[in-house]
Amino acid sequence: MPALVVLAIFLIYPAYYTIRLAFYEGDFHFGFFHYLGIANFKQLLTNDPDFLDVSKFHGVNILKELVYKNDGGALINNLHWVIFYISFALAIGLGLAVLAVRVRYERAVKTAIFVPMAISATAVGIIWLLVYNTDSNVGVLNALWHGVLGQHPVSWLGNPGIVNYALILAYIWASIGFVMVVLSAAIKGIPAEIMEAARVDGAGEWNIFRRIMLPLIKSKYDVPGRLYVLTGRRTWSAAQMLVTELQKYTTAIFVGEPTASRGNAYGDSYRIVMPNSRVTVRVSTLWWQYLDPRDKRAMIEPQIKAPLTFADYVAGNDPALMAVLRR
Repeated sequence: MPALVVLAIFLIYPAYYTIRLAFYEGDFHFGFFHYLGIANFKQLLTNDPDFLDVSKFHGVNILKELVYKNDGGALINNLHWVIFYISFALAIGLGLAVLAVRVRYERAVKTAIFVPMAISATAVGIIWLLVYNTDSNVGVLNALWHGVLGQHPVSWLGNPGIVNYALILAYIWASIGFVMVVLSAAIKGIPAEIMEAARVDGAGEWNIFRRIMLPLIKSKYDVPGRLYVLTGRRTWSAAQMLVTELQKYTTAIFVGEPTASRGNAYGDSYRIVMPNSRVTVRVSTLWWQYLDPRDKRAMIEPQIKAPLTFADYVAGNDPALMAVLRR
């Protein structure tokens, strides 16, 4: 019952209030005065240039203008993210996945590409702030722009026509590692016999990719209940949070070993030495509560158990991945 009260106060009522306010004239005292129908939406779409600046569109080619306009308001900026971020992240991630499975040092290459996904958003921001620095002696992009092409340095983050694309590029760099790993796992699940038979029949690599690999990759993600998540004794911290969220909101099948921590876990901790006893303690300022506090499970158990033995570790085998590929 207490949980239901908290849910009603902080989730249900705000959602109800927001939806109702969209159709009424209100004030800062949570009051509703006049029913306006869709007038608020009309005002937002026609008279709010910060949301959608219709004066920037001339109706010659609406699709082209939607894609290339950089000053059309927040709605157009979000549309750019949907179009460019998703398209390029998937395309580049798929290309890297196809290439990564062909190189000799596949594990090292994948690790290097995945590193940006493992670092914090703050670190990603600092890295790209340096990349976009207007000083050509600091900013990598301006060093190439000025030193190689002989152009004047550009304020990539200060130009309204460029800044949105600059941010999209930074986020693509940070997330293609995850896309690559997911698609690479699907590629490894394609039977080698099919690929070899296509090559024997004279199919080129492009036709193999377009007519065999793409349909088979798509088929692996179109089937409900076929999302496999590999877990192990080193699954903790941010990885544990991701596993917990996947367990709550998806039908993912967990394969491997039990995770290393519970769903509700303490976050960053700090080492403190007590002044008198000199005893060292660690104090955490965060508590990640992703599960009900009454959930006392010490870990998340996989549905398909595939423990990693020492022999597998030495041989470089992954029992969890092999268990998935055998299904």
